[in-house]
Amino acid sequence: MRRFLCHLLFPHESNRHRAKILHIDSLLITIALLIFSASLLSSLQNTFPAVLGISYDITPNDLLNNTNQIRQARGLAPLKLDSELSQAAANKASNMFTNNYWAHIAPDGTTPWTFIKNSGYDYFYAGENLARGFANASDVVNAWMASPSHRDNILSSNYSDVGFAVSSGVLTGSDTVLVVEMFGSRYSASDHQATEVVIAPIAPQPRAVSAQSQKIIQVASIQNKPLINKNNFTKNILIGILILFIVVLLIDAFIIERKKIIRVVSHNFDHIVYLFIILLIILIMGRGIIL
Repeated sequence: MRRFLCHLLFPHESNRHRAKILHIDSLLITIALLIFSASLLSSLQNTFPAVLGISYDITPNDLLNNTNQIRQARGLAPLKLDSELSQAAANKASNMFTNNYWAHIAPDGTTPWTFIKNSGYDYFYAGENLARGFANASDVVNAWMASPSHRDNILSSNYSDVGFAVSSGVLTGSDTVLVVEMFGSRYSASDHQATEVVIAPIAPQPRAVSAQSQKIIQVASIQNKPLINKNNFTKNILIGILILFIVVLLIDAFIIERKKIIRVVSHNFDHIVYLFIILLIILIMGRGIIL
């Protein structure tokens, strides 16, 4: 076993002075195993959702409480949870999954205000915040507060009502949890012009998603706690593999330099930088994103 590990991880005469794991055939095997594992995980998630799936615990009440705690700490009136805004948020979430887009404006040009008006909410001011990939309400609200434009919505004195929707499903090719927050204040006879506040994104191209691939959740307690969190499990495996290759490349470079072994091709430093960049991207993306 020790000899096998040395052959696999350290440059030696037995592997032509390059760790076997860095040989092209070993890399191809690793890629094939990753592809097979991804397919297997998807199959297991569909077959045993209680064992493998996305883990999250987000409720509208938690989102509301976190939002209002921040507003009240700054001397602002708390927002009231509005059923019509919540329905508008749920309809927007459903539309995003159905048409497979991650944007404030739908690919067909539908705006957030359309969903709000169709829900029966006659608004004077309105706004929208979006988030995806978070596991709890506090992380969602903290991410919004870290963004100036989203924070402006949360701290706006123009709003009196708010609605939330939390949905899970496949969006732009990834299993995710989507949070939609709709702000508003109702139109009155003394108001003359409705105002809409939203961050204008560039809408991506749509791609059809089957109805079976999505699950819209609208209940008081929104949570899913499988035995194994698929996102964390997958991320940890990828991080482990990347760290393994970075360490092997560092060891390889050190031994080759120390023993003054001459090789025709050696790009250890380039490979280390490339893998390190991928590692950073995985760590950053794993935190969830807002829009």
